[in-house]
Amino acid sequence: MISLNILDYSPIDEKSNAREALLQTTELAKKADKLGYSRFWVSEHHQMLSLAGSNPEMLMMHLVASTNRIRIGSGGVMLPHYSSYKVAENFRMLEALYPNRIDLGIGRAPGANSLVTYALNEEKTRPLPYEQQVIDLKSYLTDKFPEDHRFRQLTATPVIDTKPEMWILGGGGGSAQIAAENGTAFTFAHFINPFGDGLAAVRHYKENFKPSTLFENPKVMIGVFAVVAETNEEAEEIAKAFDLWLLKAESVQTPNFYPSIQTAIDYEYSSLELERISRNRNRVVVGDPKTVKKQIEKLAQLYGTNEITILPNISGAHNRMKSIELLAEEFNLPKQ
Repeated sequence: MISLNILDYSPIDEKSNAREALLQTTELAKKADKLGYSRFWVSEHHQMLSLAGSNPEMLMMHLVASTNRIRIGSGGVMLPHYSSYKVAENFRMLEALYPNRIDLGIGRAPGANSLVTYALNEEKTRPLPYEQQVIDLKSYLTDKFPEDHRFRQLTATPVIDTKPEMWILGGGGGSAQIAAENGTAFTFAHFINPFGDGLAAVRHYKENFKPSTLFENPKVMIGVFAVVAETNEEAEEIAKAFDLWLLKAESVQTPNFYPSIQTAIDYEYSSLELERISRNRNRVVVGDPKTVKKQIEKLAQLYGTNEITILPNISGAHNRMKSIELLAEEFNLPKQ
């Protein structure tokens, strides 16, 4: 049986605002909780004015307090910007208050442009290798340090008897190797890199996984954008706005809002833009519930996992809500 999760970016719809987007994320999490989704993750993006999700830990605290049983997580904390010690204490605090409901997803992408990266790291004189940061974070969460670790006398507080699940996010083999070496779970971003590298990355992770105090066995999750509607025709209509948003989000001038379907219909595309959109369709599953279910099942089989995370990053809060309702019903998730 496939376990379905959600990663939400808190998109700011055209003619809306960031506060409304965060309230919509809260309502989406509440609905996902009732519908039987397993995890609800939130993102870290900076200077992306069409998205309100800049601080996953703060938003997570609100969401876990607003829901009853669904796991709440970060997808993810961009670790190179921060102290592993501080991240560990943030997530131990969350775990202390809501035991066995917290996921710590980390990544090494900047989640921002070069100016933001500079602003977040201006005072740093010597950045640590990401691999060392992961080792540090794991040590703080488990209270098990290598004997020669420079901070082995430190304890991340609060001291608790449970641990948040630690996931390494990645779009290639490097992250898979780090996850395998440290015995963490691994989530592959098919929505970023759908062109074959993921199969080798997941296989390498599974074959080289070293059991740890975090996980005894390898654990894999795949993330994919999803546009779901009652009919294939309606889904394609909604997907037009997604196509335009993704096109602009990857351009030099990122959008200030998530475009409406009408704005996407009215937009005049160049041939190069249409080619890019066609290529980007490899990153998303589009269709009615039955069509999308088949695509998700195919992905799960392809990667050899039973955990799929959908990103319902589409125009309109009502469309996002409807999409997760339709998919939950099609997968017959256990309603709460």
